[in-house]
Amino acid sequence: MREEMAQREEAELRRSHQKPRSPQGWGLALALWYLAFYKPIITEGHLRRKNIEFIFIRFSAWQYAGCDKLWAGLVTTLCDNIRHHFGALPLSVYHVMGTRPRFASGFSQKEWVLKTGTCLKLWGMLFVLAAGLAVLLVALLVPGIKDNHAMKVVGSAIASLSGSSLALGIFSILKNLLVSEKQKIERLTNSERFASQLGFMSKVRREVEVLVDFLSFMEIFERRRLRVVLEITSLDICYPEKVAGVLNAMNTLLSDANAPFIFILAVDPSVIVPCLEETGCMKGLADNGYLYLNRTVTLPFSIPEMGARSRLRCLEAAVQTREDLMYRIITSNVERRRGKGGGVPAVPNRREVDAEAVRCIHEAFHCLHDSVDPLARYLPTNGAHVRRIVNTIPITLRLLLHRAGTPGTPSPRAAAAWVVLADQWPCRLSWVLQCLEDAWQSQPAPDFAARSLWSIFQENVRELSALRQPLRNALSLDGDPELFQTFLAGDFPFTARDARAFLGVTVNLDHSIRHKMGLLRALDRLQ
Repeated sequence: MREEMAQREEAELRRSHQKPRSPQGWGLALALWYLAFYKPIITEGHLRRKNIEFIFIRFSAWQYAGCDKLWAGLVTTLCDNIRHHFGALPLSVYHVMGTRPRFASGFSQKEWVLKTGTCLKLWGMLFVLAAGLAVLLVALLVPGIKDNHAMKVVGSAIASLSGSSLALGIFSILKNLLVSEKQKIERLTNSERFASQLGFMSKVRREVEVLVDFLSFMEIFERRRLRVVLEITSLDICYPEKVAGVLNAMNTLLSDANAPFIFILAVDPSVIVPCLEETGCMKGLADNGYLYLNRTVTLPFSIPEMGARSRLRCLEAAVQTREDLMYRIITSNVERRRGKGGGVPAVPNRREVDAEAVRCIHEAFHCLHDSVDPLARYLPTNGAHVRRIVNTIPITLRLLLHRAGTPGTPSPRAAAAWVVLADQWPCRLSWVLQCLEDAWQSQPAPDFAARSLWSIFQENVRELSALRQPLRNALSLDGDPELFQTFLAGDFPFTARDARAFLGVTVNLDHSIRHKMGLLRALDRLQ
């Protein structure tokens, strides 16, 4: 993401020749000036900007597991990190004097409009204050008027009223400067009347809305798009009700279509799903945690099993931390092994790889759009599933290109069909892959790789039927069984060799389902 951020920044600078701004140093004074006296306008030029800055926030659920409302910890972490990133002063001034950005009328490219009303009020108060002070000084210093008690009263009253208005604004800024959004929410949660506060959620929501508007303001000021990336970890070691609370908070923050939030949910589904099914948030979803996750997550990425190179890297990382045990010898052995093979392999130009990836992605999407292609009729009618497929195909193709050195690399059309298969029939596909894995481990016949997945499924379907009770939630994720047969038996007759090629890049399939099937198979055979 950081590399993408740097590339977009360079491309936007070449396109617009406008350097991005930062609220640091002189930029802070400029930001405060715009906050106080200008209204931000969202123009067509701003919407066309492609450069982006990611603000990374890590939220470890375990650190807040002891509090009554874990989701409140998520919101306070969000508020505190944004305040720390931009500084307390700009956010405090925005609370008091900031204006919510509005869209431009027509094709105007003017991004800032003077706050005429604010300027008139400020100049008016300063003029009245100066007039009041002048009257007061005249009444106090000019001979012959010193004894005029009425002029002293009028002068001091005018100066006090106008000065108090300015002092009230400064006091509000200082209050927001000293009392952060995190402290406000923590004060609400610590209140003895917390459970009975009907307006609590609306207050929290208001704080979040202010943050979202502030981010929109800073987007226009910095001349770049801003996205807050929240990485949520350790959720699978919390109590079930805490898990449901955090997911509900995520859905609340993402309920606005223009919300600048990206959530990276790093969890083990085999732990999270039972937690969700134990809570009351499953009502109306047939108590199915898998279905709830499918409706929440828009880009599933199940990390495949670790390959040989990844295991080697993990070994190196672990070895390098154990210098006290003289493990440098093993490190040098690993490096020597990697150096074998005579010279450095030729690495293709990154631009060439990206161009090839774009071509493959376009070809795959063309197959989805082509009404003549059989693949188009297997697309789901559910919009969320379509988004998952569209999000997953580019990643799958890039991973395939990364492995382009292996023989028999599948075509973009086959990759798109495999993504659709994994999305529409995750349980049946997981069952076939588990049967394949067990068969590979028992050293099958040489021609086993050429067998079709449909024939393997037919051979083991009775065993799947016997396990339908413990797998009922996973089976309910599958689409039409007849279409599954048509898909594998007719339109896309994938073989065991194809499945092996795709397994390492299948990121939209929950591998915990397959692991559960393997355990059930092993237990069944013990009987």
